[in-house]
Amino acid sequence: MLDPLAVLNAVMAGVLLGGFYAAVALGIAIAFGMLDIPNLSHPAFVVVGAFAAWLLNSQLGLDPVLAGLVMAPPFFVLGALLYRLYHVCFERRGDAALQGLAFFFGILFITEVALVLTAGADYRSVAAPYIGASLTFGGITLPGRMLVPFFVSIGMIGLLHQFLTRSFTGRAIQAVSQDPVALRLMGVSPTRIKTLAFGLATATAAVAGSLLIIIEPVEPSIGRDFIGRAFAVVVLGGMGSFYGMLLASIILGITESIVSDMWNPSWAPAIAFGFLLPTLAFRSSGLLGRKL
Repeated sequence: MLDPLAVLNAVMAGVLLGGFYAAVALGIAIAFGMLDIPNLSHPAFVVVGAFAAWLLNSQLGLDPVLAGLVMAPPFFVLGALLYRLYHVCFERRGDAALQGLAFFFGILFITEVALVLTAGADYRSVAAPYIGASLTFGGITLPGRMLVPFFVSIGMIGLLHQFLTRSFTGRAIQAVSQDPVALRLMGVSPTRIKTLAFGLATATAAVAGSLLIIIEPVEPSIGRDFIGRAFAVVVLGGMGSFYGMLLASIILGITESIVSDMWNPSWAPAIAFGFLLPTLAFRSSGLLGRKL
């Protein structure tokens, strides 16, 4: 017989894990969900962000979350430059489908190899007061290493949602893949808007990477574990829907947590991804459609 308290602890752990998944998927929700750019390399940049947080934490004693925020502007510039290269080589010529996918797949492996050559293949971890701490309420334990990333992720999603819905630039980002001609008639360059949006998507990887290394030690190839999950929650939640992505992330996290605790951890990804098929079969637009 299942212990109700154990099940409740597994559900709460899944909610916190889902919050982190949402942070990883946020950049893909912008690049893939809003710009129609299949950025497979995004999880690799999350790992780069994790290594950057480790470096700032170990060398300067900077808090991992603060390190992620410090690295966000350089990541924004990196993303903007990467999109410009993608645009010149593929998008401008109309070869942004299969060739673009191969381009980002190549960036993924180049990034992994560069990390191995510069930082080695060892696992890295960070130190912070909340990593070993936890909160307990009525038998429910909330580890600090999961709780802090959850709230940081929720805050990041909320801020980006406000920016995209309340600013002219944000609304232009939402419109750029739907009607670029109308955007040009308004005197706005779609390429410039996409450059800003892709830079913003890449900047979220710096913060997500700092959250990843808080949750667990990292090594260069760990980003591959999140490629399928990140794209799945973006599609499951609804293309371009932040709150749908968050809901899908929490569903995925709860499912994985319960399956891992109650049955076999190796079954967790398979059963979790099983939710994707019936959802798309009965609601092809995802849980909350395409709108933010």
